[in-house]
Amino acid sequence: MRNIFLFIRRYITFFTFLVLQVVALWFLFNYNRFHRAKFLGVANEMTGRVNTQYNKVEDYFTLKAENQRLNRYNDSLLNLLPFNFVNRDTTATLLKDSVPFDTLGTYRQYLWRDAKVVYNTINLEKNYIQLNRGAAQGIKDNMSVISSDGSAVGIVINVSPNFSVVMSLLHVQSKRSVIVKRTGSMGTVEWDGKNPLFLTLRNIPKSDSVVKGDTVLTSVNSNFPPGFMVGTVSEVITDKSTNFYVLRLKTAANFFNLQQVHVIENLFYTEQTRLLQDTKKKIDNPKKSSG
Repeated sequence: MRNIFLFIRRYITFFTFLVLQVVALWFLFNYNRFHRAKFLGVANEMTGRVNTQYNKVEDYFTLKAENQRLNRYNDSLLNLLPFNFVNRDTTATLLKDSVPFDTLGTYRQYLWRDAKVVYNTINLEKNYIQLNRGAAQGIKDNMSVISSDGSAVGIVINVSPNFSVVMSLLHVQSKRSVIVKRTGSMGTVEWDGKNPLFLTLRNIPKSDSVVKGDTVLTSVNSNFPPGFMVGTVSEVITDKSTNFYVLRLKTAANFFNLQQVHVIENLFYTEQTRLLQDTKKKIDNPKKSSG
């Protein structure tokens, strides 16, 4: 305490000058319109600059939460897209226990859920992606996964109560049916286990006029809803031993920076797969099925 008083006593003249200077400036800016206007202008400019920098820092630390809110908002909009709904023909039979989406008689086929990537690999031959959504949030096997920009990512292959594992398109065992948008030709996209920037598209006939830059989309024969970007043709390779091209695709999804994704449920998937399995049994074992 004694040192404080000694410090004040030593610099009493300087502190008195500061007090008188503040009082003088207060009189100047308070009773002189010109100086007051100038002062307010400078003060506003400085305050604005400080607030701008503060907002930049605040926006940086809240970016994660903002991305999550945006992803949830996108889900709500994606769930309203027309291709999520189909029209059922009710002219021949009477359908019971079915609730239409609206008075037009459309029924929902696809349901979107947002998720966050918590684990992702790209440099292995068999790459997997882990999401922070599981069975408790309605995630099931064989659901398709789309990136936040609408590009195909992979298929759910395993779930726990609160997490799920996705087989990435960057997996040597991943084979998905796709379609070349411009020509309508269908083929199979796979990965050779080398460069995570490129996929391989096979079974496109040489009679097709596919060229570099063509867009490749998901098809109706895959687990994905049709029409989502898989990649673009970067190289057309002629396989002399077959009648098909081998196409090199630049992936549409950025697997190096996957953060927010959408998991899509096909509400008719169980019915479709059960019908296909029963049909195969009926054809393969006609005697057993008739008996």
